[in-house]
Amino acid sequence: MWDFGILPNFSRYDFIVEHDVKELGAHTLVCTALYSDNDGERKYLPQYFKFMVANPLSVRTKVRVVKETTFLEASIENHTKSNLFMDQVDFEPAQHWSATVLRGVDHQPESKQPMSDVFKPPVLLRSGGGVHNFLYQLKLSSDGSSLPKVEGSNVLGKLQITWRTNLGEPGRLQPQQILGSPIARKDIELRAVEVPSIIMLEKPFVVRLNLANQTDRLLGPFEVWVSQSESLDEKAVMVNGLLTMHLAQVEAFSSSEFQLNLIAVKHGVQKITGITVFDTREKKTYDSLLELEVFIDSQ
Repeated sequence: MWDFGILPNFSRYDFIVEHDVKELGAHTLVCTALYSDNDGERKYLPQYFKFMVANPLSVRTKVRVVKETTFLEASIENHTKSNLFMDQVDFEPAQHWSATVLRGVDHQPESKQPMSDVFKPPVLLRSGGGVHNFLYQLKLSSDGSSLPKVEGSNVLGKLQITWRTNLGEPGRLQPQQILGSPIARKDIELRAVEVPSIIMLEKPFVVRLNLANQTDRLLGPFEVWVSQSESLDEKAVMVNGLLTMHLAQVEAFSSSEFQLNLIAVKHGVQKITGITVFDTREKKTYDSLLELEVFIDSQ
């Protein structure tokens, strides 16, 4: 409520009231004037203004997962009759996620723009259907004991969008949280630590591997072998020595290194596949954990 004091004859008082509208559809604005006339009589004058609220922007998102990296594409379209200058289109990742904006090759890095911290040019969305796409690279945190139990969780985060019109009028939109595919983190991860740069045909070589326990409990002991699903004629790389290795238990969020003794029987680019890990205590088999591509030299 505003108190304007005395309003002289045939005069007026102009003012602006701002309010964020958060619901779409039909709305009614009620303006009420409570005043006293020259005789001191209190009077009441209501005015009703009906209007429709529609989305000035539409936001469409696509989520794609490539190996351990998630890519989020946000497409923003202008549905108004005036140009919109996007001051901010930021993605706020959910807990345990990190986000990086990916820009075109013609975009200068931030470090080469001395004025970037002072003035950041807005993105122009032209009236009547102007569209701009934003691409974000998302990665899941995996820092030791803080590793979340994210199995089944698919909240990636949310966008924060602000803009201004040609006349400088501000606008803000916060879409709903963006969901990705449900995540199922593996109990264990197997990765190559060291692979020889030169591998000779029919000469033994060693591959050093790392077995990581990504759970909050003790796992193992383990048995490791290379599956012989292919026939001997098709197998390019074979085990040289014991067919089954025995590994000790691995503590929660810890890892253990071991090596495989192998020998190549075919030259050229070959794949090392079929490395299988078996938890002897939980009677659980982990296969298809790792696939290595190596070059076998016949000279």
